[in-house]
Amino acid sequence: MTGDRQLTALEIARQATLRPVSAIAEAIGITPDLLQPYGEFVAKIKLGAISALADRPKARYVVVTAVTPTPLGEGKTTTTLGLAQGMAHIGQRATAAIRQSSMGPTFGIKGGAAGGGYSQAAPFEALNLHLTGDIHAVTAAHNTLSAMLDNHLYQGNALGLDSHNLTWRRALDVNDRALRNIVTGLGTRQDGVPRQSGFDITAASEVMAVLALSTSLQDMRQRLGKIIVGFTADHEAVTAEQVRAAGAMTVIMRDAIMPNLLQTLENTPVLVHAGPFGNIAHGNSSVIADMIGIHTGNYLITEAGFGADMGAERFFNIKCRVSGLVPDAAVIVTTVRALKAHSGNHRIVAGRPLPPALLAENPDEVRTGGSNLRKQIENVAIHGVTPVVAINAFPEDFESEYDAIRDIARSMGVRCAVTTNFRDGGAGATELAEAVVEAANEPSNFRFLYPTEAPLRTKIETIATDIYGAEGVDYSPAASRMLDLFETSGLGDLPMCIAKTHLSISSDPALKGAPTGWRLPVREVRASAGAGFIYAICGDMRTMPGLSLHPAAEHIDIDENGDVVGLS
Repeated sequence: MTGDRQLTALEIARQATLRPVSAIAEAIGITPDLLQPYGEFVAKIKLGAISALADRPKARYVVVTAVTPTPLGEGKTTTTLGLAQGMAHIGQRATAAIRQSSMGPTFGIKGGAAGGGYSQAAPFEALNLHLTGDIHAVTAAHNTLSAMLDNHLYQGNALGLDSHNLTWRRALDVNDRALRNIVTGLGTRQDGVPRQSGFDITAASEVMAVLALSTSLQDMRQRLGKIIVGFTADHEAVTAEQVRAAGAMTVIMRDAIMPNLLQTLENTPVLVHAGPFGNIAHGNSSVIADMIGIHTGNYLITEAGFGADMGAERFFNIKCRVSGLVPDAAVIVTTVRALKAHSGNHRIVAGRPLPPALLAENPDEVRTGGSNLRKQIENVAIHGVTPVVAINAFPEDFESEYDAIRDIARSMGVRCAVTTNFRDGGAGATELAEAVVEAANEPSNFRFLYPTEAPLRTKIETIATDIYGAEGVDYSPAASRMLDLFETSGLGDLPMCIAKTHLSISSDPALKGAPTGWRLPVREVRASAGAGFIYAICGDMRTMPGLSLHPAAEHIDIDENGDVVGLS
């Protein structure tokens, strides 16, 4: 605190005493020859670390997920980093693995993704602004493919692409609604073939999903080649390999495939790598980071995007299939105010003051909204993974409201802990760390939700009914045609990623808690053949965010000393 003012995350980060990244690496068994330093406190880890560490014992593998998020944010990254710090306070060695933040949301309304309070990854500015340039590499690789595709059309379209059935757009790491739908090729004949297109934010690029799911440089090269850019008039898929762009894309991504090593404010190792969108992609950090991190201590703690119905389900059924790693426990982050929001009694808008009624003591309202927590506990347990409920504490909470959450956890037969790591750092997460250690050392019974050989419709319906609580699925004629096409094209064995709102377990963001009696509408189905999954689109997914009336960018600047101010 400074007087009565709470320190900002940036101010707290600047007070921390960081260790040289070489010392952080040495502590986890990574030798200097496996590091590519970016200044004193950031380094990339060369892929040779995978084989160099292979003979070391495997850590217990813990995924951090949450209840269905609200516009308030439930502190999942903060809890992930606080838990990793808390492990050191109880004599355990942990490494955290998180996604890299996108600068679009950083300059928009969400802010950065370094955690918060005294549970942050550092250096704060580096993490939230460019880091080692991975996102820019993804942007460049994506747009190289876009340029090669348009050049192929201009040069005669030897592959017979249907200009009205091109699926590859452009990417930019900026929130800019004006770029969602554009027309390219305007001007003279030498300026290209006019066609309708648009931009997605880089985190939504399939190249980002490929980066997150690759297991080696050669694997990434093959995946990039499989990216589908469009279809011929006969509905034959055309790939990046066919337009001869995959090699150049791989060269651009050659350094980006190496995970980044940072540290928490308490010098706990943090692997930061990849940041695929949680709505239309799998929303998890990279497989390669976990392949390295699993051999660096007693516990590897990774984070999955959004609620357990989305990020955790995809972690289990997409990421774990690729990595071959088996999770030992899952932390489900919740807050009192999130469960009150899931009661349906409050209207919450990001960036606006909280409704006063939300802050009043009301354990009964917590119990009502607790239906969401119950369902997310079930969504973890159905995969044979032991859940632990983490109550992320806020000063406005009441002990009676914590008791209401504890009662829910007790009735479900799972552990529950209150964590104050935002305020107290690792010392505030020791209760949670002890609960996670107990859970992670129970016998594992991990299982996938569906077999890969199941038909695509079966996969969709299993996720919809077992995870979302829907009573069934309705397919549009276009979605049905594409499902049939993918089955006959040899893509039927790919796992399923359902693109839907993150603000409800259902496909309707207005439905709170754990709604029942609804049906999942699948309006479109697409193939991310490079990433290695099929995704079903259920609702209107915005892949290029816009800016608010007063975005964070208005307040970010430099001071008279050239230091960054206003970054959050």
